[in-house]
Amino acid sequence: MSKSYVVEVENLTKTFSGKEVIKQCDMHVTEGTIYGFLGANGAGKTTVFKLLSGLLTPTMGEVYVLGKEVSSQRHSILAEIGTLIETPLFYEHLSATENLKIHLAYMAKDHGDIASVLSKVGLPHTGAQPVSEFSLGMRQRLAIARAIIHQPRLLILDEPVNGLDPVGIREMRELFLDLVINEQMTILISSHILSEMEQVADEIGVIVDGQIIEEVPLSSIQQQFPNGLEPYFFDLMSGGK
Repeated sequence: MSKSYVVEVENLTKTFSGKEVIKQCDMHVTEGTIYGFLGANGAGKTTVFKLLSGLLTPTMGEVYVLGKEVSSQRHSILAEIGTLIETPLFYEHLSATENLKIHLAYMAKDHGDIASVLSKVGLPHTGAQPVSEFSLGMRQRLAIARAIIHQPRLLILDEPVNGLDPVGIREMRELFLDLVINEQMTILISSHILSEMEQVADEIGVIVDGQIIEEVPLSSIQQQFPNGLEPYFFDLMSGGK
């Protein structure tokens, strides 16, 4: 495991019912950066995230997160990562604050500035309101709050701005950049909103049919494709590279 990589994956393969859904993937996420993970629906992004988080076990290959092998050291990694993968689940009858308190206890963290984090994600005055009354956008904000409340070193975020309006998307963009710059987090993020990826990502990884086919600095893409990520992405999808 290279010291500069927070995530390092070699020859990662995952098979379900005899079918390879992740195929010999290599991935490298540099410490202190935002890695934008792109791919069409069904390409394997969420499965990769679950493998990195220890929610799934690889069929083959090596997965290192924060210098530790995930399959054998998952429990020692958990408190150092924050995740938002698929639809977030909460204790519906409890408030946002109570949900975050439970998460901190689960992570064995005896501190966490819940009020500050709720303010950062745009939920400063939810009080005793139960999560069952939250809108889709509010639930997504709470999921992001839960991912960062224990101050992880690595965030793994699968479509984190789903359900947010344009104002909310901009607020989360600013939050992600702040977390990297001021709280020394590293972020691995997937999104279908390519324009958002252009504004936050340092590196881009692209997965096609279960295989990561390219990892490249965003600056290199911008030099070759001055009109942005969209022409780059569709060029890859069409086999142009």
